[in-house]
Amino acid sequence: MATDPHWLSIAEAAQMIERRELSPVDLVDACLERVEALDGRLNAFITVLAAEARVAAREAADEIANGEYRGPLHGIPVALKDIFAVAGAPMTAASLIFRDVVSEEDSEVTRRLRAAGAIVLGTLNLHEIALGATGINPHTGPARNPWNTDHITGGSSSGAGAAVAAGLCFAGMGTDTGGSIRIPAALCGIAGLKPTFGRVSRRGLLPLSWSLDHAGPLTRNVEDAAIVLQAIAGNDAGDPASSQADVPNYSVTLGDGVRGLRVGVPDRYFGDGVDADVDEAFRGAVRQLEGLGAELREFTPPHIDEMPDATAAIMLPEAFTVHQSAMRERPEDIGEDVRYRLELGAAYPAAEYIQALRLREMVVETWRKDVFGEIDLVATSTATVAARPIDQSDLSTTLSLIRNTNPFNLLGTPAISVPCGFTGEGLPIGLQLVGRWFDEATVLRAAHAYESATDWHSRRPPL
Repeated sequence: MATDPHWLSIAEAAQMIERRELSPVDLVDACLERVEALDGRLNAFITVLAAEARVAAREAADEIANGEYRGPLHGIPVALKDIFAVAGAPMTAASLIFRDVVSEEDSEVTRRLRAAGAIVLGTLNLHEIALGATGINPHTGPARNPWNTDHITGGSSSGAGAAVAAGLCFAGMGTDTGGSIRIPAALCGIAGLKPTFGRVSRRGLLPLSWSLDHAGPLTRNVEDAAIVLQAIAGNDAGDPASSQADVPNYSVTLGDGVRGLRVGVPDRYFGDGVDADVDEAFRGAVRQLEGLGAELREFTPPHIDEMPDATAAIMLPEAFTVHQSAMRERPEDIGEDVRYRLELGAAYPAAEYIQALRLREMVVETWRKDVFGEIDLVATSTATVAARPIDQSDLSTTLSLIRNTNPFNLLGTPAISVPCGFTGEGLPIGLQLVGRWFDEATVLRAAHAYESATDWHSRRPPL
């Protein structure tokens, strides 16, 4: 095999599995060997389900041999952030509070992945209870960036970023409340998709903020993100926020390119405080989109100065509500940075929370009419900085990481990060593309066009 099996894309591996040129057993073994060899340095996994994965791989191989091939995820090894329930496995949320919790049944995302034939390798490290953007965790230790293990991966889906980028699994499921899929994707040089709010069920996930939580995939390329989204998207009656919107076939339009698409480039806020390397890479990326036929339009993002504060005024009180019993009974078991954020959540007046909810309604309608009525996509850098050293990552780092992502959690729009360059130190940089509600197809199409015209996504970390 010209390419090591762990570096195949999902689409490539699926073709080989369907043609019986590659066995799910061999693919799982390759990933588990990679985990054993590298995870001591990366700290991406919390729980490795090696025995269970090997049993599932043999079952998948038998099904395929019997003509029961289910589709492109059949026999593909995946892992999930350790706030997705996996039946029979711990769901610790990388926290002392939940270290003894064992899931009785799968989350809806886990169930849909298994139904598509995917094989669960284990659960992944994260910023404690998903409340942070660096991935630094006093209980489980930080997930480490495969491009430089002294640097952060970004959070909160930190283990997913490291595991996918290093070839430990083919997809990592993450959650995104203020950027926690897109940030580790950007910092680790992979694709990370936040679908529209309500597109993917959150049933069976430990919530952080009911109003802002999104679930989605981190993968090594855009086509793979589309494959995973196809499997997990759709209405779930068990999630009150789940949308009944139809789910299109994302593969049909994936190769349609960007010619004629109107791409909006904000004229303020999103470029403030951006590192020079990041700014240069972003400007090169939008020029590339223009060269591929997109029409660039500069615009002023409405209400942008109010949106970050509104996001915080919703997220932090909701997070405190989820974890108030732990804050009351076991505050000493919560990491200092997370405890501080939960204390902030407890201090928000009810009036401020309600006002933020009202503001969101107005902001959504304004962006729907005045922004997405005139353009098809918004382009920004994903983060204003690249990965910082672990020992230098503080509150200012967090603010730099979430600045460009969390406005789109308030809006609930689909957004993806794809690699668009590297810093002089060899650290990845991400391009963020944001689309209309439930128009993941256009987001994926544009990201795939950009990715196909560049080679950033094909580079591998020096492990």
